[in-house]
Amino acid sequence: MIRVLLAEDQAMVRGALAALLDMEPDIDVLDSAADGEAAWRELQRLKPDLLVTDIEMPGMTGLELAQRVQRHELPVKVVIVTTFARPGFLRRALDAGVLGYLLKDAPAEKLAESLRTVHRGGRAIDPELALEAWSEADPLSDRERQALRLAGEGHSALDIAASMNLSHGTVRNYLSEAIGKLGAGNRIEAYRIARQKGWL
Repeated sequence: MIRVLLAEDQAMVRGALAALLDMEPDIDVLDSAADGEAAWRELQRLKPDLLVTDIEMPGMTGLELAQRVQRHELPVKVVIVTTFARPGFLRRALDAGVLGYLLKDAPAEKLAESLRTVHRGGRAIDPELALEAWSEADPLSDRERQALRLAGEGHSALDIAASMNLSHGTVRNYLSEAIGKLGAGNRIEAYRIARQKGWL
């Protein structure tokens, strides 16, 4: 049996995915979580073979969750199922050791087959998206990305400095670098460009 943990913040989608996978004779959905932190706790408790996660979730994104799995060397394979066909997201997912990246509008049977492929040690990634992912590199550093994300969510430079344990001047430098790298006029435009590209 392929033991699966689901992480998805939308209850209807979470229920539909669980019901779909439960119809497969060789897939067992152990549990599901509505956010990244809950998924992290369940990963350690249940020790599934596969984690199937969305990207956008409250608290901790699916990409951050995959990075944490990689950092802690948990023996679980990660598959992302998302609506975001953004090359930047795919690049960051691959860097975090993700073995599957599927879009939610893919046929239902493709999901189960992709999980089997990943469970066997293969990769399951949309080929067109994979080609596009290497066409444009992400120019942002992790710190610039973090500062820009907080700025785009409406936090002031002082709030960001407190949140990131940095000086106000350092945060302003990170934001200024990000704006320059993205060719934006201000931090909000830079945030919009970075989100559109999948770099946040």
